[in-house]
Amino acid sequence: MSAKIIDGKKFAAHLADNIKGEILQWVTDGHRAPGLAVVIVGDDPASQVYVSKKIKMCEQVGISSSLHRFSADTGQQELIELIDQLNQDPKIDGILVQLPLPGGLNEEQITERIDPKKDVDGLHPYNLGRLAAQSPLLRPCTPRGVMTLLENINVDLAGAHAVVIGASNLVGRPMALELLRARCTVTICHSRTRDLPKQVGQADILVVAVGQAGLIKGEWIKPGSVVIDVGTNRSEAGHLIGDVEFEAARHRAAWITPVPGGVGPMTVITLMQNTLQAARNLS
Repeated sequence: MSAKIIDGKKFAAHLADNIKGEILQWVTDGHRAPGLAVVIVGDDPASQVYVSKKIKMCEQVGISSSLHRFSADTGQQELIELIDQLNQDPKIDGILVQLPLPGGLNEEQITERIDPKKDVDGLHPYNLGRLAAQSPLLRPCTPRGVMTLLENINVDLAGAHAVVIGASNLVGRPMALELLRARCTVTICHSRTRDLPKQVGQADILVVAVGQAGLIKGEWIKPGSVVIDVGTNRSEAGHLIGDVEFEAARHRAAWITPVPGGVGPMTVITLMQNTLQAARNLS
């Protein structure tokens, strides 16, 4: 067996064309272009790359973007004041604060300061709560992007055993809620989980989001399963690799996402979807 590759880059490009058309129609109907404000603090190289990709995608699909850069020693109050201004700005539909923030800043307080209607990252407790209550508004980007990929390959989720490795508020927890909403039986694994190989071996759908290269061994994978690798790590040679041993896993799985080119592009394009949705909700 050799798994089929889930090409997130190719599918994201297809979605980008669709979103561009929707925004063009939105503007033709008399609305202004959706506006996204991106806030980045510090000079973390990975964050700089992610922000650059998001700004570039805004230009591609027709979203008006503004970038707010701050040094790593910026204080909490200065960020809060900016978010308050953006919350009140009628030309801004979405606010994204690039995470992680430098040490000394309270990420929870910053996230909760964003108007839930402009929370295009979907991480405000209001939006996470709506997802938990099965009445989502703005959904977290990476989990929503993963669900879009699963829908695209026509995998039957109802009744499937989904195992999520990682319990962060950014990916793991909302991912589990998304899968539960799709009628999966869901297991969440974390740093205290016992017998991780056994848990992985039971997964019809496996989503790994830890950030630890090679954590999931290929021989653990259930034959015929779907493997979604959210992890992004640098190898000693400087190459991007995931949390799953890709080459070994692809000989057991039916479908698998590569790193790079799998989930990452879907996260970016989902941000564009959320921004357009926020603009419609606010109009």
